[in-house]
Amino acid sequence: MHKTIQDIVNMKKEKRKISVITSYDYTLASLCDKAGIDVLLVGDSAGMVMLGYENTIPVTMDQMCMFTEAVSRARKNSLLVSDLPFMSYQASIEDAINNSGRLIKAGADAVKLEGGTTMAETVSAIVDVGIPVMGHIGLQPQTTMLSEGYKVQGKTKETAMKLIEDAKELEDAGVFGIALEMISHEVAQIISETVNIPTIGIGSGVNCDGQVLVVQDLLGMYDNIRPKFAKRYMDLSEDIVKTLEDYKKDVESCIFPAKDNWFSMNEDELKKLREQLGS
Repeated sequence: MHKTIQDIVNMKKEKRKISVITSYDYTLASLCDKAGIDVLLVGDSAGMVMLGYENTIPVTMDQMCMFTEAVSRARKNSLLVSDLPFMSYQASIEDAINNSGRLIKAGADAVKLEGGTTMAETVSAIVDVGIPVMGHIGLQPQTTMLSEGYKVQGKTKETAMKLIEDAKELEDAGVFGIALEMISHEVAQIISETVNIPTIGIGSGVNCDGQVLVVQDLLGMYDNIRPKFAKRYMDLSEDIVKTLEDYKKDVESCIFPAKDNWFSMNEDELKKLREQLGS
């Protein structure tokens, strides 16, 4: 039985830190789940990491459902949360509910959407139909990047107060947790101490209730963007390239495949075949 929303909420009450990994495919999600990660997040960052887009804006619902299905088949223990992509929930509450339902049908336990007070009514409507929602404030890649660029949020009193208000509004609307992306660590701490639901930090300091990293960033597999907050635990990309170069050399020199890597006929059958072919 995999973790539930209540399990994650209880972790905050018990002052236990929550581990979250953003994953998009069956193979890596299986390993994350096996490692005991608390929450698997199918982020719309899949558009960049898996599909090569410059940002998350082109990501579609069909693509998010495909990634969600793959991760859902992999997980056995983790909670699974999936992002609602750009313009899948902003235009209308009806869109938000319908598209949230699609992700749940694809295997998610909950959905995540970006926005604070402006999204509170939408969040409430989704929660009212029985679909759990995680909020996301601070840097919001779907929209903030269009106007402000890649900047730390909550560095002035005014912006800090707005973020705190956003968090409270989202909690009142019914979210079970909030992702805090690139918020100054002081403001992230205030938010985490103010709300009664878990906060998950993305470059927002150690005082959040949990932390999230993209698994490819953690493993050193994705070099296009290297944010300050993404700690690298390995440099797999170098090892992978070196291994592929070794494979190429083995093929070119006929070292691979070796006898252990191929299959053979029965000697008697081979003899009969050669006799029939006249060789």
